[in-house]
Amino acid sequence: MVAKITIPKSIEAALNYNEKKVQKRNAVCLHAANYLNEAKDMNFYQKLNGFEQLNSLNDRATTKTLHVSLNFDPSEKIADEKLLKIAELYMNKIGFGEQPFIVYKHEDAGHPHIHIVSTTIKSDGSRINTHNIGRNQSEKARKEIEQQYGLIKAERQQQLMKPGIKPVDAQKALYGKSETKRSISNVVGAVFSQYKFTSLPEFNAALKKFNVIADRGKEEGRIYKNRGLVYRILDADGNKVGVPIKASSIGCKPILDNLEKKFASTEVAKEPLKQRTKNTIDECLQSSPGSIKNLVATLNQKNIYTVLRQNAEGRLYGITFVDNQNKVVFNGSDLGKGYSAAALQSRLVTGNEKSLTQDETKGSSSAGTKPKEIGQQKHQEKTITPIVKSESLLDILLSTKEQFDNTPSGLLKKKRKKKRKNHDL
Repeated sequence: MVAKITIPKSIEAALNYNEKKVQKRNAVCLHAANYLNEAKDMNFYQKLNGFEQLNSLNDRATTKTLHVSLNFDPSEKIADEKLLKIAELYMNKIGFGEQPFIVYKHEDAGHPHIHIVSTTIKSDGSRINTHNIGRNQSEKARKEIEQQYGLIKAERQQQLMKPGIKPVDAQKALYGKSETKRSISNVVGAVFSQYKFTSLPEFNAALKKFNVIADRGKEEGRIYKNRGLVYRILDADGNKVGVPIKASSIGCKPILDNLEKKFASTEVAKEPLKQRTKNTIDECLQSSPGSIKNLVATLNQKNIYTVLRQNAEGRLYGITFVDNQNKVVFNGSDLGKGYSAAALQSRLVTGNEKSLTQDETKGSSSAGTKPKEIGQQKHQEKTITPIVKSESLLDILLSTKEQFDNTPSGLLKKKRKKKRKNHDL
């Protein structure tokens, strides 16, 4: 078990980090210790309030937060109840047993691990001293818990997590048998002890990254018939070069019998590590690599080494993935139907066809826009033109010219009758 302690400046930031993981379904909140309510019955602000009530009791302390992660080996399958017992025991041993703390189980990595958030301020306002807590209290607690629960020790975990394997330099190793043996032994010993594989081709997939291969020889040969095994150096083109080294002469004894024992024992240990590899492949496929070659290059950037198996005609019939982060090897079909060589080629072709179809659709729509608009404009011009002509004719007809001949009699002024003079007067 590896314990990591950080002292964030903000309790809200530490809590928010874990709660966001829960929202994305990458974590589960297992327990809220020394709270009045269960974790499942509280929202973010209720959890935060439990810490802030204590933090408000001390204005002098600059750091009031404790954030711990307890990390376990990928091969260890630990039930939630056992994780909670380990968390409570650890917090008791480092002096935080009576503090409120919340336990989260994270599920977004290749190894099981939990995060614990707590406050350093006690109910009387005093602060728990965290100076050298990692080297003193945590280190002692970690060793006692490893012993009590039979966990893989931190020293062993950290050794497995170190990359530390250097590829064999074919040019340097070819100067003599002793140099060749030393170079091969370093690589084979590290891969044999650190990587998880369940067949000789998978073992070789991991070795090839470091320019080494385990060779049984030809089927009709003496080495093959006697279940022998030798190790060879590979040059830049993948050709076997230099002096073959017997498996029995290497310190870790990577003979065929011992390899077959390891094949059987690591079958179950590989299972929980599949998801990380599948997720990484899916992520690379989403970037539309376009070809197997580009997919291999993209995966290599994600620390996954890919070995392609091709026949004499160059036809791809198999693919193997070496996940160097979790140090595990998977044949493509073992990850699922969608990860075999044929399925991946099909997915890449389908992706290309989709993007091509989308481009053609975009092209036709963008190319057809202007002619359509021009056609609409011409049609509008045709319809508008006669209207303008008819309107000018109306203007002529309705022009304000005096046309008394057509004026109604009622609108004309009546002539005043002249009075006749009476001549009789």
